[in-house]
Amino acid sequence: MIKEIKVPSPGESVTEVSIDSWLVKDGDYVKVDQAIAEIASDKTMLTLYSEFAGVIKILVNPGEVIPVGTVVCSIDTSVNAPTTSASTIVSAEPSQLSSKSVTSSSEHYAKNLPSPSAQKLMEEKGIQQVEGTGKDGRITKADVVIAINKSQTEKSTPITVEQPVDTPVLSGIRNVRREKMSMLRKKVAERLVSVKNETAMLTTFNEVDLSAIVALRAKYKDKFKETHGVGLGFMSFFAKACCEAIKAFPVINAQIDNDDIVYFDYVDMGIAVSTERGLVVPVVRNCQSLSLAQIEKEILDLATKARNNKLKIEEMMNGTFTITNGGVFGSLMSTPIINPPQSAILGMHAIKDRPVVVDGQVLVRPMMYIALSYDHRIIDGKESVSFLVRVKELLEDPARLLLEI
Repeated sequence: MIKEIKVPSPGESVTEVSIDSWLVKDGDYVKVDQAIAEIASDKTMLTLYSEFAGVIKILVNPGEVIPVGTVVCSIDTSVNAPTTSASTIVSAEPSQLSSKSVTSSSEHYAKNLPSPSAQKLMEEKGIQQVEGTGKDGRITKADVVIAINKSQTEKSTPITVEQPVDTPVLSGIRNVRREKMSMLRKKVAERLVSVKNETAMLTTFNEVDLSAIVALRAKYKDKFKETHGVGLGFMSFFAKACCEAIKAFPVINAQIDNDDIVYFDYVDMGIAVSTERGLVVPVVRNCQSLSLAQIEKEILDLATKARNNKLKIEEMMNGTFTITNGGVFGSLMSTPIINPPQSAILGMHAIKDRPVVVDGQVLVRPMMYIALSYDHRIIDGKESVSFLVRVKELLEDPARLLLEI
């Protein structure tokens, strides 16, 4: 019997999606609940699972934009499962699998299987053998890039192009690669441009001496993890400090709705997370009511979901304020862009030991530049600067932060 599989709706506001990649090939035998495709919308990624066991017929090409509810493949359930041991691994060519990964049942099924982005790059470059270093031995896109560079270094020869006498001769590798933008990346691009065009965005800067928090973490981080089962990071201190500062300056947490300013008596804190497919902003709900441990747990859970493409649409919607941390990539100072319809965003940066004057003495302290980008249509300079100063004061004296004074 032929069974159809349709694209489920990722969320109420999503009307169309695209097939980012197929995780199986046309004619493969698939099992019930096996991941068969990754689907991209303008908000997130989701994995499509087979509802039936049988032979798959793929009906939609990767990259094709289709309405939600479209039949993307069919499953012939009248076909019995293959009896060979290799039948349990159906999403990659035999040349992509080591003999050990096929015959040894003790190893994880994902060993030396490429991720969708890695698979796509392997097919483009004709790469067959790649050693996986990802989770459970899975081949990541970075693994493929390393393999390509190694292959080019070993095999490539200088390329000489016939040119006019007066033109310098170019040699070496001069490849050009073109990739179609994903729906998620296109939507991010549109939103960033609209923010620049539709808001009166300004940025104010300050710097924070993190000596007290560094000392606090060094003293209690082991006990904190033993008690709460999660590490004590910097993000929870910043989130808590922002929540406290918003109490004094609620317009930072407000939004414009036509001719109205909407104020919230809660803080749904967006935490920007970088993933392989781009930046996403999951939301920590009621952040103002959470302890440091609860904030750390929420951030860890949401970040893990984001990097594994498990975030739901509702987990990224309706944030009221956002924090982004460019410091994890080494950024010393930057201007973060507001996440609409929010009115402000805090940017964290790298912690660097710098000489500062303390009580007339020059001391070396762990310092961080912080930035607040804000919509000047509803937030005045006095409020934005005062908010950032309040955040600075709370971070430099974390006892006040914990006591909420």
